[in-house]
Amino acid sequence: MYIHRMNTIPVRQLRDSFFEERFSLRSIEPLVAERALIHDLHRHDFYFILFVEKGKGEHEIDFIHYEVGEFSVFFLRPGQVHQLKLAQGASGFMLQFTSQFYSPKDIPAIQVLRKVSTKNHCRLSSEEFAHIMTLLQLIFTEFSRKQDRYKDVIRAYLAILFIELARQSPHSEKTGHKASPFAQERLEELQDMLEKNIHTKKQVSDYAEMLAMTPYQLNSITKTSLHKTCSEVINEHIILEAKRLLLATANRINQVADLLGYDDPSYFIRFFKKQTGYTPDAFRQNFK
Repeated sequence: MYIHRMNTIPVRQLRDSFFEERFSLRSIEPLVAERALIHDLHRHDFYFILFVEKGKGEHEIDFIHYEVGEFSVFFLRPGQVHQLKLAQGASGFMLQFTSQFYSPKDIPAIQVLRKVSTKNHCRLSSEEFAHIMTLLQLIFTEFSRKQDRYKDVIRAYLAILFIELARQSPHSEKTGHKASPFAQERLEELQDMLEKNIHTKKQVSDYAEMLAMTPYQLNSITKTSLHKTCSEVINEHIILEAKRLLLATANRINQVADLLGYDDPSYFIRFFKKQTGYTPDAFRQNFK
């Protein structure tokens, strides 16, 4: 057994005294004034949004490569893996917050946050980005001055910010344009549940139960919206988490299998090869 020596993907947390509010908004300029900003592969336990007004670089989110350019927005959910290189001289803002800090109670606000967080990257026009920057400046002022009830004001501005992002990014990258509002909401809830439960729950019935639906209803939604069965969606997320562990840690294959909830490493190896065409070892050697 290797459980006590397993490596996990580095997780960054908003836990030190600087982030006691579980919220941070930082200007990018001081971070890249003298050298490039480089973040090695890691994941967060908080939401991370990068607003690049100007600058160049590379950003890899869950092994999808993006070129960083002006008027870009990168939105990461807790648990996603990324690495970032931002060239010297860039400008914009880096926004970070936990679900403890911003956790709206009303359903429309929850739906907006889910919608914008399912799209990892979008490019805005200069006019759209200028409007976003105005909101960020207002938030930055509140965060800097810390006047009475400033956290409440920041939360109100965040709600407006996410509405603006949702307006300017009407379609999620991962869902079909024909999805009804009801189906869209269920898919976004499913995404959240997969991120939190994939290590222990791998059956359609598990997620259907959590969504208060039948497996047939959930399958119908994924087939109509994504042209995939729910089982295929679950398998894709298992493979994504496996890739994260294979490329971001030095764990042995049986350790990766164990972390993913597989008692039989050989079953995991067969499953991974069927889904990707590679054994886990071959995938690690070819893509790391």
